[in-house]
Amino acid sequence: MKKGQVYEGFVEHVDFPNKGVVRVGEEVCIVKNSLPGQKISFCVNKVRKGKAEGRLIEVLEASSIEQASPCSHFGLCGGCTYLSLPYAEQLKIKEEQVKKLLDGVLYKQSKAYEFQGIKASPVSLGYRNKMEFSFGDEFKDGPLALGMHKRGSFYDLVTVKNCQLVDQDYRTVLCGVLDYFSNQNVKHLHRMTHEGYLRHLLVRKAVKTGEMLIALVTTSQISEQVEQELIEGFKHCVLQLPLEGKIAGLLHIVNDSVADVVQSDETHVLYGQDYFYEELLGLRFKVSTFSFFQTNSLGAEVLYDTVRSYVGLEQVKGADGGRPVVFDLYSGTGTIAQLMAPVAEKVIGVEIVEEAVEAAKKNAQQNGLTNCEFIAGDVLKVLDEVEEKPDFIILDPPRDGIHPKALPKIISYGVDRIVYVSCKPTSLTRDLEVFLEQGYTVEKAVCVDQFPWTANVETVVLLAKETK
Repeated sequence: MKKGQVYEGFVEHVDFPNKGVVRVGEEVCIVKNSLPGQKISFCVNKVRKGKAEGRLIEVLEASSIEQASPCSHFGLCGGCTYLSLPYAEQLKIKEEQVKKLLDGVLYKQSKAYEFQGIKASPVSLGYRNKMEFSFGDEFKDGPLALGMHKRGSFYDLVTVKNCQLVDQDYRTVLCGVLDYFSNQNVKHLHRMTHEGYLRHLLVRKAVKTGEMLIALVTTSQISEQVEQELIEGFKHCVLQLPLEGKIAGLLHIVNDSVADVVQSDETHVLYGQDYFYEELLGLRFKVSTFSFFQTNSLGAEVLYDTVRSYVGLEQVKGADGGRPVVFDLYSGTGTIAQLMAPVAEKVIGVEIVEEAVEAAKKNAQQNGLTNCEFIAGDVLKVLDEVEEKPDFIILDPPRDGIHPKALPKIISYGVDRIVYVSCKPTSLTRDLEVFLEQGYTVEKAVCVDQFPWTANVETVVLLAKETK
């Protein structure tokens, strides 16, 4: 294949995360955002070491497994990958992708592992409990938009009034806030000039309690008097919206950072408080504006119940024959740690985000758990300072996996079993290479779909130390 040339071909399959494999004669090209069975046209934009990558131009023929999308924004918005496929078909794709990645590593171990397929999300639509919408324009100098970036675009936005990943309350808030600011003479932050006022709209909602947090994120590039009038109007607008859920807090966040991220220089509570409560598997968790919390609450219950079953702490004994000491590394707000606490002597959670650690401490206290300790810091450094030795380790690292220098420290504890929870299977398989080299084998693995319609999937793996 030649760079710059346009070709046509059928998508044979899709590798993780969204890499369509297209064959043209004897040659193969990777084309993102294509689906199995589609006939597509694409332009080759990279050829290196005999491997070609291309950009999707047009879907010439739909796949036989495609169906009408439930969302009018699909294909234009970059949020979803598989929205035109039946849910069962996308589960099959994700299961095959992860199995292929695991098999590519685990053939090296001395015994076969048990692959337990994929567990579906309890709900496939309206499952997200957090959305960060961006202010911008639909096209250069176009009308004000509020929503998600267009697929492949850093600038243009899609006002996702019909987004199906969230429930009606999110859509109501989005439309109400957009209508309000569209009638005000106020500009959104321009990503090149860094001038403007409106940045993001953050909406969070607890599935079990129905409580909501709504936060407007702006710069400080406006006069105090004008801002006061705008914010008062925003508050009045939102509090009058017909919502099924209950607004626990309405916030104004000031962020003058150059980076296009939602963060706070100042946070002002306009109404209520800056947190709400969510419930998972009988435990209650305080969730604040920037707390890390699984974006699919009902799916998180499936995930954490799976982790709990893989751990099987009832069978794990401590050094003295009593209850075990458990390390929960990359512990977030301490959800897994608290689920393990009732059958452990002690659970030590390590997390680099200080706000998450503080939330974990408060959550454990509220749930009456006195044997949980949460430490703020990098796993790489904290492990050198912890005196206790674990009998069991749970790993739930960020998407990039475990830091290469932290892995040897984790392995050096020599625990018999480790549960690894991964949100990116390519990072997982990279880390598994190291575990295999150091005498661990994978006993079983299972996928858990936390993110329907997207290319992402969680994987839970049970590692056991080989006995000699």
